[in-house]
Amino acid sequence: MPEINIVFKRQSKYMVYLLAVFVLGWGFTNYQTVFGGLLLGTSLSLYNLWLVNQKMKKFDQAITEGGKVKSLGTMTRFASAGLAVIIALKYPEYFHLISVVLGLMTAYLVIIIDFFIHLKRQ
Repeated sequence: MPEINIVFKRQSKYMVYLLAVFVLGWGFTNYQTVFGGLLLGTSLSLYNLWLVNQKMKKFDQAITEGGKVKSLGTMTRFASAGLAVIIALKYPEYFHLISVVLGLMTAYLVIIIDFFIHLKRQ
């Protein structure tokens, strides 16, 4: 169980660094809509990462105690992705739709990269 927390903290740290880079890109380039979309998508991706972490803790606790877990929150993650797309479609002058979708996938890319980095270190 402590390993789940360590991995989550490491991955969320990477996500916050990426968000900081996107803020700098939004502030200092002429691509405000692209970086705005990346900010929106990555923010919700970080929220989804946090959600998965919470569900994994409950899953681990239920398995340890011999109980059952209803789900790992797939519908909640789909709903947050749908919300991001709706916001991007409603305000295209602030958010680039493809950037929002790429931002939503950021957590999964961070998880994969973190896995390979951790695997190489061992």
